[in-house]
Amino acid sequence: MSEPLAGTPNPLAPHYARFRVAQRLLLTGHSHQAWPDVALDGVQAAFDDAADGVDAKWERAFAKAERVRASVRLWLSDPGGEIALGQNTHELVLRFLSALDLVRRPRLVTSDGEFHTLRRQLARLDETGLQIERVAVEPVATLGERLALAVDDRTAAVLVSAVLFETSRIVPNLAAAATACARWGAELLVDAYHAAGCLPYPLAELGLAAAWVTGGGYKYLQWGEGNAYLRLPPQAAAMRPALTGWYAEFSDLEAEAEPTRVAYPASAAARFAGATYDPVSHYRAARVADFFVDRGLSPEVLRANYRRQVARLAAAFDTLDLPAALVRRDRAVPVEALGGFLALESPRAHALARALTHRGVATDHRADRLRLGPAPYLADAQLDRAMELVGEVARTLDDPSR
Repeated sequence: MSEPLAGTPNPLAPHYARFRVAQRLLLTGHSHQAWPDVALDGVQAAFDDAADGVDAKWERAFAKAERVRASVRLWLSDPGGEIALGQNTHELVLRFLSALDLVRRPRLVTSDGEFHTLRRQLARLDETGLQIERVAVEPVATLGERLALAVDDRTAAVLVSAVLFETSRIVPNLAAAATACARWGAELLVDAYHAAGCLPYPLAELGLAAAWVTGGGYKYLQWGEGNAYLRLPPQAAAMRPALTGWYAEFSDLEAEAEPTRVAYPASAAARFAGATYDPVSHYRAARVADFFVDRGLSPEVLRANYRRQVARLAAAFDTLDLPAALVRRDRAVPVEALGGFLALESPRAHALARALTHRGVATDHRADRLRLGPAPYLADAQLDRAMELVGEVARTLDDPSR
């Protein structure tokens, strides 16, 4: 039930006192959410463990990393899933790409609506001679099927988002792409950064048991930086990423290494491991994950609340009755088809975002879309007030004399 989070004041807000969520209109939930105060306990614990154990701290740090993996498994309904961790999704995507046979299969299929991590890297690979097939993201309702049709025997992988970062649209029927990949011997990588944390993403139910899934805790999970993950499907246990860190042989460091031979462990997660990292991020994330459990913030509860909050923002926007030529939302798309934020279309999205910042509303924009991201610690009155200010600044832009 999402009702305990509804209304004003928000019962979670006192737990986010350091971020002053009750005093600020932080509609940046789709980008950087506030951290609960207990996150600081995790940071302090990381320092204390390092001071106490020095180099022996790693056993405790690895336990925190395993807590992070357990939380990822929860959001993906994948209790036995193998999870590799990284500082960001870019490094994990590179490990994934390095495991593909791009000589024999030089084609990668993606959409034209992907986040910069994929967009930029794939564009650069296109320049080097790989064949990048970009499928139009619209209409979103058929994107999964159209990705499937683009797969052939020269395709190494399909790379696509679960929720589109510009529009908040949930991409349906990625099972079609998964089926096509299985038929042609290609891999499917799903970017779940805008899914995990605001909606359950049960892989088996979605037909994605054989998919690779990447994402991170910077947004809805409230873990902060340095907490990215790559969920590895069963076939990953037979793959040999060319970008391989020394942690891949961490459990076998006592063995004599052969300088000209790279051995891989049986564990898929170990095969795709990186190298030395700053464990503070995992301490912070583990403490926040425990906080979510303590407060009953399950995937189902949070999905219901995000849907309610986005619906409230959408309804409040509709009552503003602003000129569609200035700013509008796509009313043909039901709230149920959206992730954790509301995107408004405007040729002046940048000006709107800047003016809102001056009025104390934190938002952002992507091209011609103003993005409004609620969060579970925001009160209904804060959402209403933020939308009132959207109306005020929009009317000012529409009438420069005001």
